[in-house]
Amino acid sequence: MGGKVFNYQKAEKLLDPKRQELIPIDRVLQLLDVNKEDIVSDLGCGNGYLTLPIAQKVNTNVVAVDLQAEMLELLEKRAMEANVGNVTLVQASLEKAGLDHHSMDKIVSAFVLHEVPELEKVMSDLHKALKPNGKWLILDWEAIEMEMGPPLHERISSGRMADLLDEKGFQTEVGYFNQGVYYIVAAKKEA
Repeated sequence: MGGKVFNYQKAEKLLDPKRQELIPIDRVLQLLDVNKEDIVSDLGCGNGYLTLPIAQKVNTNVVAVDLQAEMLELLEKRAMEANVGNVTLVQASLEKAGLDHHSMDKIVSAFVLHEVPELEKVMSDLHKALKPNGKWLILDWEAIEMEMGPPLHERISSGRMADLLDEKGFQTEVGYFNQGVYYIVAAKKEA
């Protein structure tokens, strides 16, 4: 855990049509189960591959969090070009995202958790940030050798990720987009 941050100079890769084959946006939206009134945060939003489609589905603001100002600038430009005005940009690490308690209906994080040094803290914080019955959709690289994605030693297996989430009070459902990319729907368990 705690690998390198994705290089913003390669941001165009995040919008490559091949990525749509790897992670179909419609399937992501279906898994996230976004409703018009949901308050959603995209953590590690990058240049908005998921942020903009989510923002187009909701009547509220989507909170887009990324560590890199350059990524947020690219997202802002794309939002303006698409005439999407309901995105709030937050430059912060996931550890310092500052989401208020019970403020989010849905959270999505795609291919970012393997980069987070304090992953268990982030999981606890996000459990608090979710409203009762809130959902967090996680997409990440399975811990197998493959050409795409980070080196194997930086990846977190779906099993390990699900175990950590269970320990932090989430009920998890694990699935796969393909052999190398998993998703976890983490629902907030109420005490």
